[in-house]
Amino acid sequence: MSNIRTRFAPSPTGFLHLGSARTALFNWAYARHHGGTFVLRIEDTDRERSTVESEAALIDGLRWLGLDWDEGPYRQSERGDRHTAVVEQLISEGKAYRCVCTKEELEERKEATLAAGGKWTYDGRCRDAGYGADCGEHTVRLRLPEEGVLGWDDLVFGPSGQDASEIGDKIIQRSDGGALFHLSVVVDDIDMGITHVIRGADHHANTPFQVALYQAMGAELPHFAHVPLIVGPSGKKLSKRRDPVSIEAFRAQGYLPEGLRNWLIRLGWSHGDDELFSREEIIEKFDLDGVGRASGQADPDKLAWVNQQHIKQAAMDDLIAGLEPHWSKYLDASPDRDGRLEQAIDLNRDRAKTLDEMAQLCSVLLREEVDLAAEEAAKAVKKHLKPAALPLVESLFAALVKLEVEEWSESQLESVFEAVAAHHDNVKLGKIAQPVRVAVTGGPVSPGIYETMVVIGRDRCLPRLESAIEVMRERAAQAASPPPAG
Repeated sequence: MSNIRTRFAPSPTGFLHLGSARTALFNWAYARHHGGTFVLRIEDTDRERSTVESEAALIDGLRWLGLDWDEGPYRQSERGDRHTAVVEQLISEGKAYRCVCTKEELEERKEATLAAGGKWTYDGRCRDAGYGADCGEHTVRLRLPEEGVLGWDDLVFGPSGQDASEIGDKIIQRSDGGALFHLSVVVDDIDMGITHVIRGADHHANTPFQVALYQAMGAELPHFAHVPLIVGPSGKKLSKRRDPVSIEAFRAQGYLPEGLRNWLIRLGWSHGDDELFSREEIIEKFDLDGVGRASGQADPDKLAWVNQQHIKQAAMDDLIAGLEPHWSKYLDASPDRDGRLEQAIDLNRDRAKTLDEMAQLCSVLLREEVDLAAEEAAKAVKKHLKPAALPLVESLFAALVKLEVEEWSESQLESVFEAVAAHHDNVKLGKIAQPVRVAVTGGPVSPGIYETMVVIGRDRCLPRLESAIEVMRERAAQAASPPPAG
């Protein structure tokens, strides 16, 4: 199986689409699993829509996903002479012919055929005319057999094919001399020795005509494997307006390449009940016999769960590097690489589903100041910094001041909290912890209060507790004041 050669052949007309990325992943994984070769070929013959920027985005997306290639990137546009030579060879062998029918003539004949209740395929008007190169503006059509099935044994869908008479003599070269997609793809796959064409099921209907091209060129058919399409949570086809469909969008949201790659490989493929796969495990376990025919459902909740599992296992250096683009939404500047940053990340590994969420959760612990008067803190302040909590927070503050150490430990803080609770008639610890949490973070949610205060640090916690005490004293004074007369 070491002679296996697969390819990914995207068109550089936009971003790296989710479906295209999954196709690339399947081709890469199959080649790597069998010790074969993975080829990258850019199909850039659409001159109006293909751009250098889109090609760069495709390549960057593949690299970010961790998909490396052995050959390429080849560019289809650089092989125009080869495509033209094949067309000329097919004409000379009588396997293709020049057609002078105009678009208008073809449309008129098509409408007449359909109006009469027939099925339209090219009617062969120029099939035996024998036009030469001097016939004026023309296209070139492949001469298909008049009967018989153009079939293959698909590695996913099984025996497949279509009767040649239902296809007709299709165009392989436009009137401007450019080769059509079907011819270019087949010529390039033959020349590059592609043994396995793994692509989306939407190409299944194209394959019979491509089988005819292989036969006309006297080439052995590759193994075709048409993998199921990806649909949204509702079961409908993915929509650019409704669904996130670009790899860049998932990257911007803070998904790890490991998480997205793991999620993608499971869209249409399974290996027992396994859900989590490292890059190495994908290579070890992926094969086409695990690919089903049903559409792969892109469940965002499943992606979030898978990504969270990879965040838990990720190396600290990788997380810090991945977090860099996300800090600006939550902090004035990126935090320094110190013990506090690493502690904050470790505290939130089990809580964050994306790097963006990780940055938000960590920012609560890493911000330099907390503004209890800010709008986002108002609800938590009103609910938890009540006058009734004032004696508890005052006692805790006094006890913490007496802890004359530069850095607190969790055990020290636990002892202080328990002593304050005992002093106040064994009040429940939550009655102390929640107002303290709001005081030191500005919100009602954080990791455990002891871990939170250790990461924030003594020098930041004490001034924040003082500010909270002032807020509670002001609220107590307002509550004690008589209402104004009248």
